[in-house]
Amino acid sequence: MMEYDEDVIRRLKRMEGQVRGVLRMMEEGKGCKDVITQLSAVRSAADKAMAYIVATNLEHCILEQQEQGQDSGKLVKEAVELLLKSR
Repeated sequence: MMEYDEDVIRRLKRMEGQVRGVLRMMEEGKGCKDVITQLSAVRSAADKAMAYIVATNLEHCILEQQEQGQDSGKLVKEAVELLLKSR
């Protein structure tokens, strides 16, 4: 089971606040440009959080496989595919 560290949890809580801010902007009738700018920031934060999670998990899995004397090439390929799918 994967354990998520406080950094990624903080990132997601910040994104949660950003999404609430976007909803508030929409309820207040703010302009399209402002809403899109904030949504773009949320998307960027989500991309960074996903990359962080994949990288952290990959590092953990590679170390495990190296300890067991296994090749970690397949893990790297899977991680790259996961990141590409998320785009």
